Amino acid sequence: MASSDQSNGYEALAEKFMSSRNSRIGAATVREWSATLPRGSSVLDLGCGHGVPLSQTLIDEGFAVYGVDASAKMVAAFHERFPFAHAECSSVEDSAFFNCTFDGVIAWGLIFLLPAEVQTVVIRKVARALHPGGKFLFTAPQDVVTWLDALTGRESVSLGIRAYRQILHDEGLMPAGEQVDEGDNHYYFVSKPDERL
Repeated sequence: MASSDQSNGYEALAEKFMSSRNSRIGAATVREWSATLPRGSSVLDLGCGHGVPLSQTLIDEGFAVYGVDASAKMVAAFHERFPFAHAECSSVEDSAFFNCTFDGVIAWGLIFLLPAEVQTVVIRKVARALHPGGKFLFTAPQDVVTWLDALTGRESVSLGIRAYRQILHDEGLMPAGEQVDEGDNHYYFVSKPDERL
């Protein structure tokens, strides 16, 4: 029987995730990335969880944050922590926030949790939701690799750098660099060309 859990196992383990998420990992990289965005602009956080540390970092830096996560428990914790931020409980690929446009989109620790075909759909939706000149930041290993998620035991898959670059290119997005953080997370920095210039 197919699972109807759109959170990829994270709803059942929400409390464990929230108590164990290292609040230092990723924050510095996201803060540095956000400095390239217009001050006070809007950022969509895909797979926002309870918002710590990434949405917290963006809110502290003055951004209007929109968070989406498929775990109702984590979205409730997000709402409690950030009552003035926007949050939606939905699978990312079905998010109503994709009807809006943003200056930045982040997908930290999310893309590789999704089936390969859904990864492509999400990147396509990000491309459409970004303003011209907007920025996208996501994490996934450079290599083509499949592994079991440490928390849920479910399969994760990285399509690898060549496939991600091709998908980005096909959707009109440009790779703008890569980086690895203190937790060995591999970041892809992406921009949407501003054809108005």
